[in-house]
Amino acid sequence: MTIKTQQIHIEEYNYLLPDEKIARFPLPKRDESRLLIYQKGNISESIFKHITDYLPEGSLVVFNNTRVIQARLLFRKETGARIEIFCLEPVEPHDYELVFQQTKRCSWLCMVGNLKKWKEGRLKRTVHIKDTPVELSAEIKESYGDTHRITFEWNNPSFTFADVIEAAGVLPIPPYLHRDTEPGDLQTYQTVYSKIKGSVAAPTAGLHFTPEVLSELDAKGFRREELTLHVGAGTFKPVKTETIEEHEMHTEFISVNRSAIERIQKNAGNIIAVGTTSVRTLESLYYIGVILENNPAATSEDLWVKQWMPYQKENNLIAVDKALQNILDYLSASRQDKLITATQIMIAPGYDFKIVRGIITNFHQPKSTLLLLISAFVKGEWKHIYDYALQNDFRFLSYGDSSLLL
Repeated sequence: MTIKTQQIHIEEYNYLLPDEKIARFPLPKRDESRLLIYQKGNISESIFKHITDYLPEGSLVVFNNTRVIQARLLFRKETGARIEIFCLEPVEPHDYELVFQQTKRCSWLCMVGNLKKWKEGRLKRTVHIKDTPVELSAEIKESYGDTHRITFEWNNPSFTFADVIEAAGVLPIPPYLHRDTEPGDLQTYQTVYSKIKGSVAAPTAGLHFTPEVLSELDAKGFRREELTLHVGAGTFKPVKTETIEEHEMHTEFISVNRSAIERIQKNAGNIIAVGTTSVRTLESLYYIGVILENNPAATSEDLWVKQWMPYQKENNLIAVDKALQNILDYLSASRQDKLITATQIMIAPGYDFKIVRGIITNFHQPKSTLLLLISAFVKGEWKHIYDYALQNDFRFLSYGDSSLLL
């Protein structure tokens, strides 16, 4: 790991974001958002629906198909105290697909609001699923500092946990919007191509795409591919330490089909990632291939990409094609058709991009790991881009405008 990256001072990635620049609500039409295009130091503007005019010819555009779950569960104690449980990731079963299929109970790692009012015992509430009353209970089984393992049980096996959370939960819109979730958010805070349930925040770069824009991509010969990274609450966590060395990156679940890895291998060098979550997944593939180079019989937990792995010289010695082939060989040997693991990758200035050649992304919070990733990609020119966006009244954060960085 280079000393330079470790010793980055987060204050260098601070900027003044006036409250009025934050988009509280989306535009009526997703693809009418403004588009900033940055290429080789030059900035131009367009409208998102014209993005295909600016993509490099023959690009493979990679989307994160995760779907936001209604992860906030509200309970009231008999005393009237309001307790909020925020589901972060499944514990038992640990697999996202399996946990939503459960019909009696499951456990999640959660954050709890108003915890001081809930020291012990079960919380209970009645929810209505398809006009049927179902009793849902929650009980803390174990605590780990700010997070807790909570078991949920419900008394009607006709319904899965997917049914329960959809009926009982609230969609968790970003805290910086400073408003309650509204009915419209159930649609506008999901990408039109979202499929796989598991995120607690949207991969917001994808919110600008409409069926019409996707059809335009196809008509102009751009290829599309999907992968899954379930976005965790850590995406909103600002860096609070003086240097980034002390900041612990959040770990997130990733899943990539074998066919997607094959296409990524064939198109390496011409890949446009939709959003920082797609970037993190794509770049993690290289380092998973490096792990397999040294340990072909690795388990899925062995394949987790650690935060600082990319900055160690010995982890950057094999070609991208070889790294991806290592994953394909691993899937063949283990008779799997998809790679399922996790990544904690930290992408910051000093990072050497292996796979991604362009990024479609929104405008991010000051002092965030997302801004560090953008700075790494544009080789420190983030301030130039953000000053332009601020001076020209671009809308910022999740429901804001978009940029194409090449």
